[in-house]
Amino acid sequence: MKTAYPERRDSKRRMCVREVYRDDDARIIEGDSRKALADFPDNAFQCCVTSPPYWGLRDYGIDGQIGAENDPDTYIADLVGIFREVRRTLREDGTLWLNIGDSYTSGDRRWRAPDRKNPGRAMSYRPPTPKGLKPKDLIGVPWRLALALQADGWFLRSDIVWNKPNCQPESVKDRPTRAHEYVFLMSKSELYFYDGESIREPSANGNGPKNRRTVWNINTNGFHGAHFAVFPPELVRLCVLAGSKPDGMVLDPFFGSGTVGLVCREHQRRCVGIELNPAYVRIALERINQVHPRLAL
Repeated sequence: MKTAYPERRDSKRRMCVREVYRDDDARIIEGDSRKALADFPDNAFQCCVTSPPYWGLRDYGIDGQIGAENDPDTYIADLVGIFREVRRTLREDGTLWLNIGDSYTSGDRRWRAPDRKNPGRAMSYRPPTPKGLKPKDLIGVPWRLALALQADGWFLRSDIVWNKPNCQPESVKDRPTRAHEYVFLMSKSELYFYDGESIREPSANGNGPKNRRTVWNINTNGFHGAHFAVFPPELVRLCVLAGSKPDGMVLDPFFGSGTVGLVCREHQRRCVGIELNPAYVRIALERINQVHPRLAL
């Protein structure tokens, strides 16, 4: 049974959508995915590889930003609406590779002080403790979102644990340090494209590669000038190779710093990236230009 989520409309989200770069292999669009995706036809993309902003963890200072909703139910409803459009634009054999992290309730602390090691953690707002939860509760956002997308029509095919061997330390003393996030593999249809051979992993006994398991040990990555977490290229590579063919079209509706675009160029895939934050669009253009100087800034 499909769950009906209402569309949300408000003045903050009536913003322009503009294409800032296009060549034979890539398009970068600045604007809100909710509006930008409406311009794409059905069955346009082979797969979608993306990581939306996590709920209540960052303040990007942009009107209409995902993740700044007052409660997780509204956040999930927003994402369900966006991924409904993603599903429309995917081919019938298309897949969604969705990286999403979890968060804790704030205990009704409405701001967060700067962190010297991670300036991006500072927030001028924090949402109140959601109804039905308690201070210090782990919210369970990844599974709440995955089940909501499943109810909206997606096939939920795999929950992949991204284990971070170099995870950031935490000062907590009453629980283990969180060192993982989820990547959900979802498909538009019962039958879909999946190239398992391209991502086989070494076997422990030396008898050759084996089918990729659901725990991926991948270090986090950063780069100079970024004060926020970025998609590790290795994590993106596995998703892109398994979910698309060479010259296939890959979508990232939360393009951020452009890692999906970089990986697609390296592995002969085409890419469309959509990003709301103009500062991140500039970072993505600069990063891609370092590898591909023909790109005009």
